Amino acid sequence: MNYHGGGSVPTIRCVANDKYSMPLHPVLIAGKWRPANASGTFHAENPATGETLPDEYPISDWQDCGAALAAAATAAVELRSVAPERIADSLTKFADAIEARCAELVEIAHQETALVKTPRLQDIELPRTTGQLRQAAVAAAEGSWALPTIDSKLNIRSYYAAIGPVCIFGPNNFPFAFNAVSGGDFAAAIAAGNPVIAKAHPSHPGATRILAEQALRAVSSSGLPPATVQLLYHMQPEDGLRFVSDPRVGATAFTGSRAGGLRLKAAADAAGKPIYLEMSSINPVVILPGALKERGEKIADEFTNSSLLASGQFCTNPGLLVLLRGDATTQWLESVKQRFEKQSPAPLLSAGVARSLSAGVAALREAGARLVTGGAPISGPGYKFANTLLAVDGPQFLAAPDRLQQEAFGNAALAVIAEDEDQAETILEGLEGNLTGSIYSDSAGSDDALYTQLAPVLRSRVGRLLNDKMPTGVAVSAAMNHGGPFPSTGHPGFTAVGLPASMRRFAMLECFDNVRRSRLPEALRDENPNGRMWRWIDGRSTQNDVES
Repeated sequence: MNYHGGGSVPTIRCVANDKYSMPLHPVLIAGKWRPANASGTFHAENPATGETLPDEYPISDWQDCGAALAAAATAAVELRSVAPERIADSLTKFADAIEARCAELVEIAHQETALVKTPRLQDIELPRTTGQLRQAAVAAAEGSWALPTIDSKLNIRSYYAAIGPVCIFGPNNFPFAFNAVSGGDFAAAIAAGNPVIAKAHPSHPGATRILAEQALRAVSSSGLPPATVQLLYHMQPEDGLRFVSDPRVGATAFTGSRAGGLRLKAAADAAGKPIYLEMSSINPVVILPGALKERGEKIADEFTNSSLLASGQFCTNPGLLVLLRGDATTQWLESVKQRFEKQSPAPLLSAGVARSLSAGVAALREAGARLVTGGAPISGPGYKFANTLLAVDGPQFLAAPDRLQQEAFGNAALAVIAEDEDQAETILEGLEGNLTGSIYSDSAGSDDALYTQLAPVLRSRVGRLLNDKMPTGVAVSAAMNHGGPFPSTGHPGFTAVGLPASMRRFAMLECFDNVRRSRLPEALRDENPNGRMWRWIDGRSTQNDVES
């Protein structure tokens, strides 16, 4: 079972048959780097060349998993008495420590993912990572994220508090910003007061190792429990299922394939354990006729840049277009075809992503989509796939909507050509849940009536609705929703990006009924503990103390 979409483990061997001379990297358990109890080993690959990288990493057996869970359970109890300011201090120090090793991190992430050093890794993703860690620190120290609520007359008080050990399964496509040991899930879980057990993605174990080293230093410097941050590089599929359903786990966060996510979800659900999944999204973009007439070439540029950015390996990659039949649409698709053919594809993240993309494009064609351009791997070193555009008529799409909504993760997109406005609405009604949905309309108002018809349908099927904008950018904003209806995520009520809301995934609502004031958590006592925390007191939001 592959937990990470197209990102398979490049090289796995039994330890006894090891032919590499590089020492096996240790795992981080209970504050110590120690030899793994390994059932096998693996090496990452350089996707640009296809070459195996020299460092060797362990596939931990259950003994390692159990030890990490035991240490995390102890740390969770200890963290309950740690002041939020110390947790915030740790996150801030971690951000500083990442920046101190920026050059090394960028270099190894480039080798493991083939993502360009600049601007992608150095100037965009790494600053985003340290920025969200610092935002999480501010939210942790300020405290309003916990939604403290006080009924002073009945002396009933509640707030959100840490849920316990959080397991994070990181994805392959963001080695820093969504990494299991530095990304948004990590920042939110730590800021909410939980220890984290990070399960690295095997596509970039070296970058993850360096991040974990810096995280451990920050935890130690701030006086947090040693097991606040732990790292396992990989585990057997059956151990992954056992892991997320273990009684000691508070919650799990997973980013990857739908198949892997649903298997983990079934195991966690059976044990009554929360799991937050980001799995599959084709992010429909609707281009209305007036917009096409007004600025079709500009939209073609925007779509091409968004669709082919990093060879389409974004969870918000626009993979589905909805347009109305007409000469303008035919000409526009031809202009997009020319742009796709002119732009050189970037390397895919792994051999597994390349295989998955080939299979996805083939499945779309078998379901009735016709090939406009691309559609095949590119021979040569590394893993590349021709920029691919497919098209299907509205009636064909409606005849096989499930098959034609399969995600082809990478530089491929499908255009659906609706016969008229009503059919466009029917197409949107048949869409699965997605992270994003975009509508382009003209600025003069000729599309307004059609927008009013289509937008409510699309709105109910996406977590984030955009106007006149491609969806690939995900701002680290308190107002951001990086979530959506199934199958984009496992639950439509939560976001993976946007502090402080993302912290509440890793919290439980605790209520105190007639508990003596001295025994209450500081956030629920009559006095506002820091004077900045917003609390809901007797029906109104305030930073004041409870009135006597």
